[in-house]
Amino acid sequence: MKTLKITLLMVCMLLLSTNFTQAQDQNENKMYRVHEDQVKLTMVSEYEAIVKELVAMIEKHKLPDLHWITLVSSDSKYRFVSPIKNMADLDKPSWIRTLAEKEGNETVSALFDRMDKCYDTELDYILRLDNELTYMPEGFTQTPEGENYRNNHMLYVSPGNRDVVREKMKAVKDFFTKKGSKMHYRVYRSGFGAQGEYYMVAVAAKDDLHLAQKGKANDELFGDEGKKVFGELWGHLLKYEEVTGWIRPDLAYSSK
Repeated sequence: MKTLKITLLMVCMLLLSTNFTQAQDQNENKMYRVHEDQVKLTMVSEYEAIVKELVAMIEKHKLPDLHWITLVSSDSKYRFVSPIKNMADLDKPSWIRTLAEKEGNETVSALFDRMDKCYDTELDYILRLDNELTYMPEGFTQTPEGENYRNNHMLYVSPGNRDVVREKMKAVKDFFTKKGSKMHYRVYRSGFGAQGEYYMVAVAAKDDLHLAQKGKANDELFGDEGKKVFGELWGHLLKYEEVTGWIRPDLAYSSK
């Protein structure tokens, strides 16, 4: 079994199937390990079938203490995100070894080999939840009920601008709070292994139509004052990207 693939499925744990309170996040659930597979468009069906096969294999053997949610973006990138307490968690023994002992090393290795053929690029990196910048006045959750659609805003920052960008993001949150906006969002900061320095602002909705309705309501609530607040933030960014996709419970796992 390839070392990199072992790392992958240690990671295979996205943005958490269990809801956590703000207090819990402040203690031990602020850091997330992300594995990203950039799947070939022609291999999407085969890849998803293999992931489902893996999930079934884990459920069969009831491996404990595993949690991940899965975000599939519109450009066929599959992100598996799992909570970790600290960087030392990365050195813990792999549950993949346990799975191989129970299911058979040849079977598990063959599954990973099939998965390898579905993409040419895979990434591993750390994200940190930023409670100070997150706007969820009704309580924190990564998986709002019934809202599996995701609109993630990637705000890239240069080292020289990181302080002013953070201040402008605080101003945005203060503005949302003052106006009582119904569009809630979570903010994550890039960490070890990430490609560049950025904030990821995650907005949940039922689908793209629901997101558009939320956006329209927000625009009407904010008016010209909102354009000014956002403009002051946009003017200090290095780069901006938008990523849309879906949380996929059928490709996720949470031990009972």
